[in-house]
Amino acid sequence: MVLPLAARLRPTTFAQFAGQAHLVGPNRPLRLAIERGNLHSMLFWGPPGVGKTTLAQIIANSSKAHFCALSAVMAGVKEIREAVAAAATRLQEEQRETVLFIDEIHRFNKNQQDALLPFVEDGTVHLIGATTENPSFQVNHALLSRCRVYVLKPLTNADLLQVLQQGLVQEKMEFTQAMQERLVSSADGDARRLLNILEIIIERYHGLADPTTFSMEIIEDVLQQDYRHFDKQGDVFYEQISALHKAVRGSSPDGALYWLCRMLDGGCDPAYIARRIVRMASEDIGNADPRGLGLAMDAWQALERLGSPEGELALAQAVVYLACAPKSTAVYNGYNQAMAQIKHSPSYGVPDHLRNAPTKFMKKMGYGKSYRYDPNEPGGFAQGQTYFPDEMGEQQYYYPVQQGLEIKIAEKLAFLRPKERES
Repeated sequence: MVLPLAARLRPTTFAQFAGQAHLVGPNRPLRLAIERGNLHSMLFWGPPGVGKTTLAQIIANSSKAHFCALSAVMAGVKEIREAVAAAATRLQEEQRETVLFIDEIHRFNKNQQDALLPFVEDGTVHLIGATTENPSFQVNHALLSRCRVYVLKPLTNADLLQVLQQGLVQEKMEFTQAMQERLVSSADGDARRLLNILEIIIERYHGLADPTTFSMEIIEDVLQQDYRHFDKQGDVFYEQISALHKAVRGSSPDGALYWLCRMLDGGCDPAYIARRIVRMASEDIGNADPRGLGLAMDAWQALERLGSPEGELALAQAVVYLACAPKSTAVYNGYNQAMAQIKHSPSYGVPDHLRNAPTKFMKKMGYGKSYRYDPNEPGGFAQGQTYFPDEMGEQQYYYPVQQGLEIKIAEKLAFLRPKERES
């Protein structure tokens, strides 16, 4: 059986590995730890096709550990227990450690993740989990605290060119610089996608009666014909989600429906689209129509309960509503402005009047002194009360626009803010 090109080219040492120089380059933290014999449990967080599985295998090989791989899509608690039992026997009889690699670990539920805890903690296995999702949200805190998180980056064009040239050498082929650059640009940081496309091109090349007729046109034809099959995380994928977002922002329900359906038809995970729709509701509609966020969350929940394809109709309802809703980036801009100021400011203390005083000692310290409870004040507003650290003075981040509900919000703030300045 002929192995796929990606398998034939899989590197076996850190020196052969393309990319992630910030982790596995000479004298970098992960490589140093492994070379010094400090094998440990870890999580690899990064986009598809950046070498998470390969890196786990290199770590196991470098540590002379047994490599056991499971997929969270296919495995459950039963498979975890079997792998752990085998690892315990191996450790006792052969004094050989085990690297338990779990691909897409974010797909494990809480019980499945909890099943790993005691064996990670006692060293029966060294867990390496791979995920494309933020582990802070997708991995249990208890398991997360027992692993080091390493962030893997999309491969650069130089990294991909290295992978491509290895493939060309393997297949005894020569491409012009323009051909190589075109293939690298089509991969969008994903080595797996690059090698899959290259494998199709190689088949075309060897199928030619006269290989000298091989041209850029053949490469372009392969890219066009196979984009949908391979591009769930490539150029077209990101272009389409951008088009969907911009159609919603541009108040085009028809355009939003078109790009939503294009992505669903191309195999995009509907849950990914649901998350992006929630983002649109806050970023582009905001308080101009607060119902948009609730509808987006309802659509996500409907998708989870109904599944695909029935739940996809709820996504369509959400994008149409958001496209037709009034738009405001006031909250989005205000959030970014506040966050930027915080990152460049000292960590000022909370003013005493804003602190709670549940104990006599805290009251004696002056906590809560002079605080005025706004609902008891005339008009429900404690005029002159401040809400920022004393060192900063009052700030303004939120500027409501003349759209939807924010018109009313702006009117209220226009009434209150002058009173604040007067005080």
